[in-house]
Amino acid sequence: MAVDPIPDGFHTITPHMVVRGASEAIEFYKKAFGAEEIMRMPGPNGMGVMHSEIKIGNSMLMLVDEMPMMDRWVSPAKLNGTTVALAIHTDDTDALFKRAVDAGATVTMQPMDAFWGDRYAKVADPFGHEWEICTHQEDVTPEECAKRAEAFFANMGPGGCK
Repeated sequence: MAVDPIPDGFHTITPHMVVRGASEAIEFYKKAFGAEEIMRMPGPNGMGVMHSEIKIGNSMLMLVDEMPMMDRWVSPAKLNGTTVALAIHTDDTDALFKRAVDAGATVTMQPMDAFWGDRYAKVADPFGHEWEICTHQEDVTPEECAKRAEAFFANMGPGGCK
């Protein structure tokens, strides 16, 4: 029997996040983003979550707890920052932004009409990952996007993006 090399429900690239508190993160993502828990595998000797899969919209996301034997897989809590942001495309940026904030996310950028044509906002989850919430509103040519970007950054002032 032939097996599909990409499992049902997955795409070519699937984020695999490391968090401190994977069980709590799964519950947060359910509340904030409407995630559906697909599976959860406990780690050995009560070591948290060894592997889990959730689905947000049509996309899979894998989560794991920090584990001492995986010294290169660290959470944002250990880094005091994150090296990746996850973008969620949705029909209503403002509604999903509010849902995430109500669930406990921290606002890092209020919803705005972005120069590249999206309604756009950013939040940080309680586990340190950054989430971009986007609704595509307008197709913008590369030339127009460059002009708008120049104006946006010229009006930003000292301090830049936060």
